[in-house]
Amino acid sequence: MPFAATNYSVSPLYFAYRRKSANYEHRETFHSHLGVEVLYIHQGRGTMIVGNRSYDIRPGMLCFFQPYQLHHLKLDYTGGQIFERSLAVFEPTMFEAYMEKWPALHAFYQFIANGELPFPCLYEVDGPGILDALFGSMDERLPTLSETEKQEEISLFLVVLFRSLKREWERVQNHAAAYRPRRRYHQVEKILSWIEAHYTAPYRLDEMAKSLHLSPYHLSHLFKEATGVSVSDYIAARRIRQSVLLLATTNKPISFIAEEIGLTNASYFCKLFKSRMGITPHQYRKRWTAH
Repeated sequence: MPFAATNYSVSPLYFAYRRKSANYEHRETFHSHLGVEVLYIHQGRGTMIVGNRSYDIRPGMLCFFQPYQLHHLKLDYTGGQIFERSLAVFEPTMFEAYMEKWPALHAFYQFIANGELPFPCLYEVDGPGILDALFGSMDERLPTLSETEKQEEISLFLVVLFRSLKREWERVQNHAAAYRPRRRYHQVEKILSWIEAHYTAPYRLDEMAKSLHLSPYHLSHLFKEATGVSVSDYIAARRIRQSVLLLATTNKPISFIAEEIGLTNASYFCKLFKSRMGITPHQYRKRWTAH
């Protein structure tokens, strides 16, 4: 199951414009980034899980993901559907100085990066096509920029982007009821809340099922149907996300980190981490601290 982490030493902005996935490509993916991700969906269907909530994926959907925030996408390709999106991922502290000149914009920028968002996703945005135009223009300019020009151009792009996002966010405040998460899988959200509270302890399906007043079979089937992944796979992804945070922000020994995420066997943790991230925990920490 893919699990992403952005390397800002290569570029201060990870950017894509109208990237398409088809033919069941990336049907089920986990993502977590070291920075903020702004995701705009042009076309596609499916389910997105952010935190303990699930949302319908549909065109005109705009999502904000904060640093290290795990989000899971289950895409629906039936009927020849295509998943098309534009996105920008960046480390917010690298560009904060450019926002400070405009206090209201700066406050919104900080809120998106670090605040307690009441909802991560908005629907029916970009009626006039402003976001599409911004991403399209940046897509044309970015390949032509020299390294010395990139920081300034990216900062200008983010200033204009967040100005547009601020207007969309404020517009939605008056229509908040239209953007509530879907309630079809209410029991799944209870399972996700349970996982969030207990993922640092050894996982036992029977104990989880008993706590949630469900049979182990029904719990597993319900979760798989709603998310496309097993409970154990989701817990593994959540643990890896936390370990990435601890490796990047603390000097704790790898064996301690393994215990903190519910794995008493450090060797197993290293094996799991490499299978998800492509490198060992030690290599990841070395790369991160080197930059």
